[in-house]
Amino acid sequence: MDIILLGPPGAGKGTQAQRLVEHHGMLQLSTGDMLRETRKADTELGHKVADIMDSGGLVSDEIVSAMIDAKLADMGPETGAIFDGYPRTAAQADQLDDILARHGRKLDHVIELEVNEEALVERITGRFTCANCGAGYHDVFKQPATPGVCDKCGSTEFKRRPDDNEETVRKRMQEYRGKTAPILPGYEQRGIVSRVDGMDSIEDVTHAIDAILTR
Repeated sequence: MDIILLGPPGAGKGTQAQRLVEHHGMLQLSTGDMLRETRKADTELGHKVADIMDSGGLVSDEIVSAMIDAKLADMGPETGAIFDGYPRTAAQADQLDDILARHGRKLDHVIELEVNEEALVERITGRFTCANCGAGYHDVFKQPATPGVCDKCGSTEFKRRPDDNEETVRKRMQEYRGKTAPILPGYEQRGIVSRVDGMDSIEDVTHAIDAILTR
């Protein structure tokens, strides 16, 4: 079974993808992870990706497609793929269909994690982590049991991601809507789009996705 997980940054795609990996034995194909992995490889493609990224350029659709093609070639037909962060455009969606067809595969589900923008801003801007062990906390939803002290390691040093601010979050939402809008109609015509409330608890979102995959 091959699926696409859609949703803006902070919607929980990574968390849910990892749960699908653990519970269903699927493989998460994250473009970000693949780029980092390919960059480290001593191959022609790896060197090309490194040169582009080092120069601050954007990796082309052709290179991203080549990475996905290579990953699918290494996967057995019994292993399902989770596409995370790809496709982002209608052109990439067409390329993905071609790649899957070459490997005798097809998309079974496109699952969008829907979010409320105001709630997502609150969710993301309130995040902070322990500077020592990386344990995650939130200003509103998950404070340390002892204020200022990490529950996990006892450190008193915390940090926030510099891009976890309202302006960046709203910009990401705008970019997501702009990039995703051209993709969904084609998939909806094929009857493979489902939507899940990404603002629900992690467990509830997992159950909702499992229900989609097993129906």
